[in-house]
Amino acid sequence: MLEYDAGGDGPRIALIVHHTDAEPEWAYDRQSHVGKLDKALDETAKRGWIVIDMKVDWKAAFPDGKWEFRV
Repeated sequence: MLEYDAGGDGPRIALIVHHTDAEPEWAYDRQSHVGKLDKALDETAKRGWIVIDMKVDWKAAFPDGKWEFRV
């Protein structure tokens, strides 16, 4: 999916939201029981994808800790 999003002409953004904060849901990483990000994290440096650390970076975007997904 990220390969598709990053490909083509014009401005693009490819990012991974790395769920490192287990409080709101689950933390998952290379060796987690919920899902593994080993291949995706290995590819980020090679392909220039952005990794957003949910525990660290979310605080910069949402300092009051309140956020919600809207569809």
